[in-house]
Amino acid sequence: MYIHLKIISIFLMSLALLHVGFPKYFNWKKELSSLSLINKQMMEVHTFFIALLVFLIGVLCFSATAEILHTSLGKKVSFGLGIFWLIRLFFQFFVYSSKLWKGKTFETIMHILFTAFWLYLSSVFFIISLN
Repeated sequence: MYIHLKIISIFLMSLALLHVGFPKYFNWKKELSSLSLINKQMMEVHTFFIALLVFLIGVLCFSATAEILHTSLGKKVSFGLGIFWLIRLFFQFFVYSSKLWKGKTFETIMHILFTAFWLYLSSVFFIISLN
């Protein structure tokens, strides 16, 4: 499991850094212009804090691998992260509309990759919490 936490840490920190490009990629200047100021800023602020949390989870997995694997607190944190990523996996299928990816090559590939990633994350964290 040691190597899995190291892999997860790199992927999570990379995913967090990808959030920097979200405003440009998703054309937020235009797309969010019709929102009220509070809704626009909530979108931007929440995206920042989601990215920060994902980055810090990656840092935790990288810097405290042994503690996560071998302590009672680490197993409890792993269980919580397992729940977190399992819920994210649930959202992949039951909150996001399939209209966002069906029939679109790039989006379908991303849907499949992120589905596998959320499954991988939740599985690894649950396995750690149960050992």
